[in-house]
Amino acid sequence: MIKDLGRQSLAGLRILLVFTVILGIGYPAAVWGLGQTVRGQATGQTVTVDGRVVGSGLIGQGFEGDEWFHSRPSANDYDTLASAPTNLGPSNPDLLAAIEKRRAAVAEAESVDPADVPPDALTASASGLDPQISVDYATIQVARVARANGLSVEDVRALVEKHTEGRSLGFLGEPGVNVLRLNVAVQAAAAQEAG
Repeated sequence: MIKDLGRQSLAGLRILLVFTVILGIGYPAAVWGLGQTVRGQATGQTVTVDGRVVGSGLIGQGFEGDEWFHSRPSANDYDTLASAPTNLGPSNPDLLAAIEKRRAAVAEAESVDPADVPPDALTASASGLDPQISVDYATIQVARVARANGLSVEDVRALVEKHTEGRSLGFLGEPGVNVLRLNVAVQAAAAQEAG
């Protein structure tokens, strides 16, 4: 009986070691290796300017100033560790007041009628970190961004069109514009215009 217990313990130890090597070393190494073959996906789609990482194409960030396209509002101030919505219901007075305040601010900044302010300019996404805005929200910002960067409205509108991404999987959601990538392109165009 003690002999059987020793043999079973040794067999259990061997299985533990084999599965530790397979699942603790082999599997993670295989997943990492596969991830390296999918260009840009495994590294967070980093966006670089002059060899310096300025952000991720997957995570939204805030932009302030007339020279930039502005992102969606964020319930967590773009904090990736606190990614979450406001959790305020659609009839919550605090949420309704915040929406009306944002509507007035965007309408004034973009010189549009408050009724023309798109919903994504008013409300945060579920994560608070969406990197895209709607084409409508990007479009109402074109004139301001063009003026602030000394670019023509046509050139900035062309940059918006160039950076508009289609629906996910070809049929999910709506087309959107990656704000970071668009702002990098606007900055490059403004530098080229100035230089």
